[in-house]
Amino acid sequence: MAGKSIVQLDINEESLKELYLMEVQKCLKQLEMDTMLMDSKQLCKELNFSWPTIEKLFLSDPNFPKIRGGKKWIFNRKEVQEYINDWSMGIRARGGYIAL
Repeated sequence: MAGKSIVQLDINEESLKELYLMEVQKCLKQLEMDTMLMDSKQLCKELNFSWPTIEKLFLSDPNFPKIRGGKKWIFNRKEVQEYINDWSMGIRARGGYIAL
């Protein structure tokens, strides 16, 4: 048995490449989620609302976590997530309907 291999390993390079790319995408998504601040475009994407809807629903609320830097709005990602969690629980408690 000396010099003989007991285990044979076949690697499908295309499958390996696909798995690698999926893992890279997961890592990139996590990096994006770990970013502390978002701009208005990122907030729209995160909440799946248009900017006019976000202005109407949230920007007028003094408790919504927002910072104005010149003409640009920035948002703390974790604070927005906490706010939206509380907001959505309140909406569900009132029947789950948003009047726009």
